[in-house]
Amino acid sequence: MKEIILAKFGELVLKGLNRRSFEAVIERNTMRALEPIGKFSFFNVQSTIYIECEDDGPFADTLIARAKERVRDIFGFVSVSTAAATEKDMDAIAKTAKEYLAPTLSAVKTFKVEAKRSDKRFPLKSPEICREIGGVLLSTFHHLKVDVHNPDVTVYVEIRDRGAYIHCGREQGAGGLPVGTSGKATLLLSGGIDSPVAGYMMARRGVSLSAVYFSTPPYTSERATQKVIDLAKIVSRYAGPFKLFVVPFTHIQEEIAKHCRSELFTIIMRRFMFRCAEKICLSQKGGALITGESLGQVASQTIPAISVTGEVVSIPVFQPLIGMDKEEITRISRKIGAFETSILPYEDCCALFSPKHPKTHPRSDELVKEERHFDIDALVDEALRESRLIRVDYDGETVEVEKRYD
Repeated sequence: MKEIILAKFGELVLKGLNRRSFEAVIERNTMRALEPIGKFSFFNVQSTIYIECEDDGPFADTLIARAKERVRDIFGFVSVSTAAATEKDMDAIAKTAKEYLAPTLSAVKTFKVEAKRSDKRFPLKSPEICREIGGVLLSTFHHLKVDVHNPDVTVYVEIRDRGAYIHCGREQGAGGLPVGTSGKATLLLSGGIDSPVAGYMMARRGVSLSAVYFSTPPYTSERATQKVIDLAKIVSRYAGPFKLFVVPFTHIQEEIAKHCRSELFTIIMRRFMFRCAEKICLSQKGGALITGESLGQVASQTIPAISVTGEVVSIPVFQPLIGMDKEEITRISRKIGAFETSILPYEDCCALFSPKHPKTHPRSDELVKEERHFDIDALVDEALRESRLIRVDYDGETVEVEKRYD
């Protein structure tokens, strides 16, 4: 008996003439995601990717289980199942169903059978398949009863072009669109709860990520940077491999503190962050920035503050959390496994330099006036020249490369 994974497409089936290009991306993403686990073969038929382990040894079941867990987090799949594959013969299907489903059916009281006959050449129709397999299972597992309305388990029999497949349940997939189908953008990644969720949500819409983190040694420790690297690893589980740029921001913050009114510090700081992030984004052939703003959550997230912050860049700024409250954001953070890391008590640069009474309705003209104290381009270029580039991979590995952002 051979166990395989069935990963079914979600909304990309609606893409019409562009569908094949979306499928090619999700196939590539799946291959890259499973490469660290083992060798797998793939084929794409009828809105489903079939994944088979090429290792027939004693660890094949373990590899399939690990692969299923990974595939469940790949954007573009609406459901994921493990199934027993067999030939398209009713005797073989019945035998496989009894053997493969025995552990599950022995532990429940009620069941029903659903059949899907995609291969119309198969001699029995779907209701006939359900009736025959249901009868076999009732005669084998005497404690079972049929409940077509609210069964403990639903047994699925799928007759497809390349064979028959038996399984007893689908797990929900990540949904969304395959990463890489909606362009590239750069995430401003802090050590908080919001920005990893923002990155996750934009990756779910098919956006390929790079990320930038602003460090302020000696005001923040290397542990704060490591926390952000760990968050990047968590996001990469869903978004795939991406580059994380660690930009030293101490000199810029000290210059702002020295020359600007304290109530404008946060807004001017964020304008510098956006300028740095835009240059990194464009160097990666990206077209937008991603931030974790939630309207009204803090002083820098009022409508006027958001407006004057974004005016310093020429590319769009995506804010997927803008209408969400903290409870909703926290729920997603827990779901993706980022929350416990996000609340580790290492200060970020924004918190350390925040004024007591930040201005919530800043004006563009007053910010421009304050920024005349600086050689903006020189400060931005200096910070980027000293940046660290860290590559974050699917398997949680990170590799630091030479100090440059291009």
